[in-house]
Amino acid sequence: MSEEQKNYGHEATRDAEPWEEWEGKLVKYSLLIGVGALIVLGTLINVFILH
Repeated sequence: MSEEQKNYGHEATRDAEPWEEWEGKLVKYSLLIGVGALIVLGTLINVFILH
């Protein structure tokens, strides 16, 4: 096994770095906006296309 492969395996087992507060908020708000958009677009498709 080469030295580069050993270093890669060592870095892969390190702990993940903690998320910043703004990153967590960004993920939460993105998910909420995505779910809201699915609900709105699903309703519009149901009303205008499927009926």
